Amino acid sequence: QVQLVESGGGLVQAGGSLRLSCAASGSFFRIEPMAWYRQTPGKQREFVASISRGGSTNYGDSVKVRFTISIDNAKNTWYLQMNSLKPEDTAVYYCNARAQIGAITFKDYWGQGTQVTVSA
Repeated sequence: QVQLVESGGGLVQAGGSLRLSCAASGSFFRIEPMAWYRQTPGKQREFVASISRGGSTNYGDSVKVRFTISIDNAKNTWYLQMNSLKPEDTAVYYCNARAQIGAITFKDYWGQGTQVTVSA
């Protein structure tokens, strides 16, 4: 079993910054890729960013310039640095990863979510 534990959410004023983290623990051979998604009530879950262990990244168009995803391979932890936050960034943010948990077994895991609220 694999657990993803998120931290770093909170309340911030528009233009401010937050740094989210997600740490994977449990029993697995490999975890990759790692990603962040977000969701607000009444909307589909939105892709934010992803990263491979080699450092290749992808970003959603709305956060391309303002957000940065990074990884600490040794700690199985990844981060989302969010700068120039806007009220429309308000959402529950979820971390995600695909883990190899057996010789030929792979499974996606999700964190429980962390609330980010940006005030005007």
